[in-house]
Amino acid sequence: MAEDLMINKGSKAEQYEALIPQLKGLLEGETDLIANLANITAALKEQFGWFWVGFYLVKNDQLVLGPFQGPVACTRISRGRGVCGSSWLQAATLIVPDVEKFPGHIACSSLSKSEIVVPLFWQEKIMGVLDADSSEYAEFDETDQHYLERITRLITY
Repeated sequence: MAEDLMINKGSKAEQYEALIPQLKGLLEGETDLIANLANITAALKEQFGWFWVGFYLVKNDQLVLGPFQGPVACTRISRGRGVCGSSWLQAATLIVPDVEKFPGHIACSSLSKSEIVVPLFWQEKIMGVLDADSSEYAEFDETDQHYLERITRLITY
């Protein structure tokens, strides 16, 4: 297990490339899902300084708040509602450059300006989503999508 996170200040891709092996080290040998999700959120928050980053997990017919870093958040989200619920419904990553322009956006905080949500698959079924919010418009792009999808594939339980 890694004890310290080494923060990289290069390009966005370089930052992810440096972070992924560290995440693998954090996850190696740990079988508890919540512990692993908590460490991933902490590492992403430390590396990128996003406003909010965390997981929502599918429980029955809702997404329920899981481990996160940032201000308090919405606790439950219905399928198809907001960016997280829409990502779950579509089984696809959603990049939203301006959350106020997203139909049905759930405003947990007025400080959130852009968002990316990545579905978390387990055995071809969605078990949750990884959600990241920024206080800047158009923070997230295809580079984030590529690497965050890679990071979600590291998660097993």
